[in-house]
Amino acid sequence: MADLIPRRLFNLDRFFSDEGWDLDQYFPVLKVPEPAVDLYETDKDVVVEVSVPGFDLKNIDVAIENQNLYLKGQKQQEEEKKGKDYWRKEIRSESFERIIRLPVAIDEKKTAATFKNGILKITMPKIQPSQEKKIKVKVKEDN
Repeated sequence: MADLIPRRLFNLDRFFSDEGWDLDQYFPVLKVPEPAVDLYETDKDVVVEVSVPGFDLKNIDVAIENQNLYLKGQKQQEEEKKGKDYWRKEIRSESFERIIRLPVAIDEKKTAATFKNGILKITMPKIQPSQEKKIKVKVKEDN
């Protein structure tokens, strides 16, 4: 009868060696793919460009809250093929979620987004810090 768990997983010599265990080979971690993101700053704006080819703009949500940019998207493709003696229907679903911490304060009301050739570009104007107010400090002498 075949072992359900490979015996080499329980190799105590390897466990106590400097190499340690590589558990990923036994228990691979499934990751949700994240779209590539470019984040840069100009004199007036913070710009985020997100690569989302194949996604429909109506299935992408963008929100800004507490200095974070929230991106969420979903797409579903259905493909049906007819063969000689069979039918095949494949449904592919893909989604993503990203949270990006914004480096500076931005004006949420003036934020704009464009979508072209699979690239979502979000332009967020920076809030200019108010001019510093100097406070005159009076020194009180002890009597």
